[in-house]
Amino acid sequence: MQTANRTPWQITIGVWQALFLREAVARISADRVAWLWLLAEPIAHVLLLVWVRTLIGRVRLVPGAEYIPWLVVGITTFIMFRNQMNRGMEAISANRGLFAYRQVQPVDTVIARCGLEGILSTLVFSLIILLFSLAGYHLLPQHPLQVLHAWLAVWVFGAGVAMIFSVIVTSLPEAGKFIRMVMFPLYFLSGVMIPVQYFPHELQQYLIYNPMLHAIELLRTGIFEAYRPVSGISFLYLHYWVWGSLFLGLLLQLRFRQRLLAQ
Repeated sequence: MQTANRTPWQITIGVWQALFLREAVARISADRVAWLWLLAEPIAHVLLLVWVRTLIGRVRLVPGAEYIPWLVVGITTFIMFRNQMNRGMEAISANRGLFAYRQVQPVDTVIARCGLEGILSTLVFSLIILLFSLAGYHLLPQHPLQVLHAWLAVWVFGAGVAMIFSVIVTSLPEAGKFIRMVMFPLYFLSGVMIPVQYFPHELQQYLIYNPMLHAIELLRTGIFEAYRPVSGISFLYLHYWVWGSLFLGLLLQLRFRQRLLAQ
């Protein structure tokens, strides 16, 4: 039998493809309607939160944007980041049996799972834009390249954070509970449901350090032409966090590789 000599990069790509397909098949074949629920669950989440927020919320006016589309952008962006972080940090423990194959490294499982989550979130976001546009709401991007730029930045940021937390959670499983708890206050402090402009100025100067606030506001400015974000929002600051988390995540994966394989 003839065997082809493959480069390390070709082996890595092959591993990512195999892990991605494995994750996709596992998610789709979980039950009879799993394939439908993958898209229906986040859409239902968005619709429920929009309904609850508009029903009981006092904040209905956002300068430069319709409130419901403004809210939808914040919710879908944060959900992608949260799902990547939550599922990505559990990838190593969930795929431990695959480490018997020396080509498969712990970081590969995190990358594959975050890649799948990012694709699913992109499909959901596209469907939501279509559905709300058909319903008469303005959700079509006015600056598509800026929206794509910010969306990809959140995708990479979620993967980098997942790499960092996967090392922590694999070594200390109890830490996962505390990490998930942090997501709840971060949800509100990222300007998802309430415009940051409505917070006191003394609080705004601290909220501006939150990179997810920058990502969500940049997405909104790319969709709503007249929307003006809170002062201090920039792509440069967001990229510091994106590439910093990715570099730190890869560094930790390399540093603790043997420990992750042996856990």
